[in-house]
Amino acid sequence: MNLRPLRDKVVVKPSDEEEKSSGGIFLPDSAKKKPQEGRVVAVGSGRILENGEIKPLTVKVDDVVVYSKYGGTEVKLEGTDYVLLDEDQIFAIIER
Repeated sequence: MNLRPLRDKVVVKPSDEEEKSSGGIFLPDSAKKKPQEGRVVAVGSGRILENGEIKPLTVKVDDVVVYSKYGGTEVKLEGTDYVLLDEDQIFAIIER
């Protein structure tokens, strides 16, 4: 992937959408929920503080995260969908 985020930006590959409901019914595209979970594939260098120092990001590549449902910018690169987020749009890291 040739997408390098700047500063406090994070690139996330969203998890696959559910194809079936809990009752086993196949869902059309219009009924699928927008994913809120994904895997971090790239991170920026960090947030610049008021004193000029760079604070490293909390998340790292390969973390599985929960992020804002309507946050970020959707990007399609080489046929793959990604979401470009500010680090503060990421709510949690899922530890397994």
